[in-house]
Amino acid sequence: MTSATPTSTNNFIATPKIVPSGRATEIRILPTSPVKGFDPSAEYRVILYPTEEIGTPISNWRGPIVPAQAQDGALAFTATFTGEQRYVLGIEKIQGESVEVVDELAIYALQSDLYERYPYKGDMHMHSNRSDGVDAPAHVVAMCRKIGLDFMALTDHRQYAPSLEAQKAFQGVPVDLGIYSGEEVHPPENPIHIVNFGGRFSINDLFKSDGYQQEVQALQARLGNPPRATNPYWYASALWCFDKIHQAGGLGIFCHPYWFYSHTIHIPESLTSTLLETQPYDALELIGGYFRYEAWSNNWQVARYYQEVSNGKRIPIVGVSDAHGCHRDLFGWYYTIVFSPSPAFEDLTGSIKECYSVAVEAITGEVRRVHGPFRLVKYAHFLLTEVFPAHDALCDEEGDWMLAYLSGDLPAVENLHQAKGRTARWLKDRIWGS
Repeated sequence: MTSATPTSTNNFIATPKIVPSGRATEIRILPTSPVKGFDPSAEYRVILYPTEEIGTPISNWRGPIVPAQAQDGALAFTATFTGEQRYVLGIEKIQGESVEVVDELAIYALQSDLYERYPYKGDMHMHSNRSDGVDAPAHVVAMCRKIGLDFMALTDHRQYAPSLEAQKAFQGVPVDLGIYSGEEVHPPENPIHIVNFGGRFSINDLFKSDGYQQEVQALQARLGNPPRATNPYWYASALWCFDKIHQAGGLGIFCHPYWFYSHTIHIPESLTSTLLETQPYDALELIGGYFRYEAWSNNWQVARYYQEVSNGKRIPIVGVSDAHGCHRDLFGWYYTIVFSPSPAFEDLTGSIKECYSVAVEAITGEVRRVHGPFRLVKYAHFLLTEVFPAHDALCDEEGDWMLAYLSGDLPAVENLHQAKGRTARWLKDRIWGS
């Protein structure tokens, strides 16, 4: 058995790249340079290759043929793309009896619920030098934009204030990165780690009052013995933390359940199983900040997730770097793609809760892997090759200007002002064509 993956010459681009399934859409093929335009006197056609549903198993099958018209150096055609899948566009030029293959490009057709959402990259678990990281909060923020993130949160151990410091560093500066509050929550005498993403107040600060112990004891008494011989205090304490995060308006993330530390899995299996069963959290940290030698921990988490899903569970997921430095391993290795109507906090967190997110592994030098609901995984792989490279290039430039601003280069603010909103416009105008 042999196979081949169509490749582009990079001489042309298709717009839009994301199209609605079942609706007639005009596609324009644009040259990437003026010398690569289409001849208006020539005849062109486009062959549509749906990658998942071809109607026949014949190996040399060709899809529907659509005539295309050359106009102003570009090529235009209208077609209806059925199903939710990737399409390859085979562009051909007809010259008498001969046929010249011009290029092959890819687009993706989406059902309406997903077509109405945009992809946003984010990391909701990382550290600065205010806890055990190496970089200042403001530097972490700028570097997040530089690597292509659309939203982030600094989540230092037991500290909420560094995330506010990160926000303040760019207060009044026109940046398109969503900078949210956060902290890694460590309840006293409890092995669980929790991220408070976007909450309006600190959960760690509440542990300093007598009310914490009293409320947890009362909750423990009401709950009785939890299932699976789970430590009653650990379970009650975890539920208390997630409830407080909800009161703060944040997203409660159950962190790295299979982190191996000091000769054992840090979070006992009984507690993990009980939390997976009762689901008091908003999202499971499916892919976390593990080094290469710890990759098995992510493997365990992914395997456990799919087992729970196969048993009927509906589990929202995220991927995070848990990075402790912007110029070392882990930073940028793991992240979340959220499919959301907008990058606003309420839309992002609401979409995660509705299971419109995937966790991505992008370890340097290794094959990228995406985990989550199957339809989202397929779509995300298309985005990783066809959309995010250009998106990340725009973000990289903005990140440089943010770093320049931090170093005292005030003219960088004007560059950021000029760039404000351009990534969103590019996504809507060129990728969605809306």
